[in-house]
Amino acid sequence: MADFTVGDEDFLLDGRPVRLLSGALHYFRVHEAQWGHRLAMLRAMGLNCVETYVPWNLHEPFLGRYHDVAALGRFLDAAREAGLWAIVRPGPYICAEWENGGLPHWLTGRLGRRARTDDPEYLVHVNRWFRALLPQVAERQIDRGGPVLMVQVENEYGSYGTDRGYLRHLADLLHDCGITVPLFTSDGPEDHMLTGGSLPGVLATANFGGRAREGFEVLRRHQPSGPLMCMEFWCGWFDHWGAEHVVRDAADAAETLREILACGASVNIYMAHGGTNFAGWSGANRAGDLHVGALEPTATSYDYDAPVDEAGRPTEKFWLFREALAAHQDNGADSLPRLPPEPALLTGSFGATWEGWTSLSDVVDVLGGEESESPVPPTFEELDVDRGLVRYRLDVPGGRQPYPLGVLGLRDVATVYVDGVRAGVLDSEDATLADPVPGGAAVELWVESLGRVNYGPRGGESKGITGGVLHERQYLHGVRARGLRLDALSVPGAVAKLPLGEVPPTSSGTTGLYRGRLDLPASASDADFAWLRLPGWGRGFVWVNGFCVGRYWGVGPQRGLYVPGAVLGAGGNEVWVLELDEAHDPAGLTLGT
Repeated sequence: MADFTVGDEDFLLDGRPVRLLSGALHYFRVHEAQWGHRLAMLRAMGLNCVETYVPWNLHEPFLGRYHDVAALGRFLDAAREAGLWAIVRPGPYICAEWENGGLPHWLTGRLGRRARTDDPEYLVHVNRWFRALLPQVAERQIDRGGPVLMVQVENEYGSYGTDRGYLRHLADLLHDCGITVPLFTSDGPEDHMLTGGSLPGVLATANFGGRAREGFEVLRRHQPSGPLMCMEFWCGWFDHWGAEHVVRDAADAAETLREILACGASVNIYMAHGGTNFAGWSGANRAGDLHVGALEPTATSYDYDAPVDEAGRPTEKFWLFREALAAHQDNGADSLPRLPPEPALLTGSFGATWEGWTSLSDVVDVLGGEESESPVPPTFEELDVDRGLVRYRLDVPGGRQPYPLGVLGLRDVATVYVDGVRAGVLDSEDATLADPVPGGAAVELWVESLGRVNYGPRGGESKGITGGVLHERQYLHGVRARGLRLDALSVPGAVAKLPLGEVPPTSSGTTGLYRGRLDLPASASDADFAWLRLPGWGRGFVWVNGFCVGRYWGVGPQRGLYVPGAVLGAGGNEVWVLELDEAHDPAGLTLGT
């Protein structure tokens, strides 16, 4: 056991100054079988601490039904075994380019803008969640022999609001739940952000990607004493679907790291290892300075151009960072441990043998929720769908001429069928089909969420058809809707319930669930990872042996999905592809090099 405190100038461990050299690594973005390796990579880079967020929506996908809350505790135990301290950022909001910023859909769907405020109904849920979660942290604090040094209050709240009562409630709640290590806040180094997000008596830290001295000068205006820390040093960035791949020059990032350290500050490298947004948990952003523009969905890969890449391998940035960090070790580079063995890639290229196909309608009818009928379209939240899609069905009254058919408040993309024939794809909030729709037509709109906004004033916005369907300027009422949650396909035995039909011919552009087999050699048992590529497919999700490796999308920039070796095996491996757009060449799927 040890005593970790915040001094007038430094962090103190049993009264002696200590500098935190931390790296972000999110346990929920890395397969548990690979935690040990990734933590060893952080240690070998010269770090003494690891930082992680906690996504509330992952652990409470349904109101009152918790899922593997103990994963956080197991990760903290793994950090201790790796010789690392830990910083925990439990939210309840985390941003993190994660679906809805970590807030559950069932919460924001009901409360809207009341989330992240001192609202009584919101706080009832926060109190309940923290009391379920925080024992994992409290019993692993450094003053109880564990690795946890600090715990964050909310996350970058100054970028969102000014409700000081809310922040004070969270700080008091953390203490009530047994947190005795120092608390902290983190915000951008701007006056309005630090004013809105900091709390008297709680250490404030800053987040930035460059101009460290200027950032710390702003922080010092708000906090004249106490240790300096950059809680998020953005050494890279994340990708949006349909945009260019983002990289940051390794030498430039290393120079900023050296500048931070030269200021005598502690640092948390964001990200040290990014990992992967498995199972469709990617968030999204809104374009524009006021975040009112088009949706920008985040890619499945969260490689982040980090020093340890998505597959766990060292990059040029890793070696430059290691050199910069070695200068702040007691014995220089000689005190740093060796790197663990580099992860082994499954070599060769292996195509799928397709065994059958199920139409999208059958998938929704068998694995979806109950069909509802209401005057207006229900949202995803009202249908209890977090990640997935909703089928809306309605009839255009007869006795009228063809008129334009449009959707108000569409989030995010709708494939429209008129009398069973694909009529177009709508992908803006207020959109209209190119061709008019006649009276008496049966209309289906298959609406997919591309990820809830995780940052800014539009966080928590609903998905689906949030306004209505118009024929000319008239609302069409009487809507039948059925939702499909993505996790319904991961339930053991669920896919086996689906009818199995013949695989559609190549170039048919057919949606649906394709089911097949990947036959792998004995060497697959020794592989740590593989790349899965789908050059002939449109947009959808892939499962390998029941594990959802994430969304694919032909618009790029991501061209391959990372598959952890722990989900692969020698011999036959099941593969399911849920195609939601147009699969032009199912034979194009390959796994391997």
